[in-house]
Amino acid sequence: MATADLTVRGAGIFGLSVAWAAVRRGARVRVTDVAHVGAGASGGVVGAMAPHVPEGWNGKKAFQLDSLLMAHDWWAAVAATGGISPGYARLGRLQPLADAAAVSVARTRAAGAAALWQGRAVWRVIPASGVGWQPASPSGWLVEDTLSARIAPRAALAALVAAIRAKGGEVLEGVDADDIAGPVVWATGAAGLAGLSRDLGRVVGGGQKGQAALLRLSLPDVPQIFADGVHLVPHADGTVAVGSTTERDGAGTGTDAGLEALIARARLLCPLLADAPVTERWAGFRPRAAHRAPILGAWPWRPGHYIANGGFKIGFGMAPAVGEAMADLVLDGVMRIPADFLPDVLFAHPAR
Repeated sequence: MATADLTVRGAGIFGLSVAWAAVRRGARVRVTDVAHVGAGASGGVVGAMAPHVPEGWNGKKAFQLDSLLMAHDWWAAVAATGGISPGYARLGRLQPLADAAAVSVARTRAAGAAALWQGRAVWRVIPASGVGWQPASPSGWLVEDTLSARIAPRAALAALVAAIRAKGGEVLEGVDADDIAGPVVWATGAAGLAGLSRDLGRVVGGGQKGQAALLRLSLPDVPQIFADGVHLVPHADGTVAVGSTTERDGAGTGTDAGLEALIARARLLCPLLADAPVTERWAGFRPRAAHRAPILGAWPWRPGHYIANGGFKIGFGMAPAVGEAMADLVLDGVMRIPADFLPDVLFAHPAR
């Protein structure tokens, strides 16, 4: 490949999404990763792409809404270019409501969605039957939203790599490249946030452990469920993802009793899972910024360098908008990133 117009460090969902947005615009792109594609949290198994509640509207929620609304066409273009399906499907989500107060809040949010979601998706309260895949609900009511979607994380990364290469871009694994050309986007996940914290002498983010599992049950065309803090996401390959734990004090990279408790809760929530065998257990550290929003934009004291990090639990849902907004900024100098996401909001120039 000729000298790159853009170098992306990190082959997780943010890095590959930025690279894909850039190669679609004709840029020569090189992606490097010191380990391999999806070595961090992006190589997990859950793949829930769900909206924030439609109230308390702000730039983060609006950005995520734009990303979820553009996801169908964006991922379809990835699949068409590279020939690999990312496992994307917008099938919605069900959430049981605990009591009459929760039903009242949900109905208020339905009005918010009608005003904010551009008529392209709905949030509504429906009767619960507790039959089949539908979860039981103490109040007799569920929230159904038609904006939530699923994606198969590892398939999505493979689809992005294939599409980038089909457009002439490079994706290099096991490489800690020193011959960086062009502007550089650092999308290095939890390790990158930890490094920034060391450089600044204060915590601006880091890795937060999560655990998840895949159970063998074929329900490829039903909505995902969010109940009792558990995501249940049926995938097209005949599995249901169960996730995820959030462990501020989690240590080690392996799975533990926390995941077993999560699986047990999932089986109680949905009896169809009662006898479903576990095919995989996963644990990893997700990149969480101290202010809980993604960090996107120019690195304040490193000209020509940019940061795309902090996807935490919503990285795949944010990915289309993150990729396009970062390509706008790096290639065209156009700012479409919410002010709260910019790096200089989270940290100031360090003392030298």
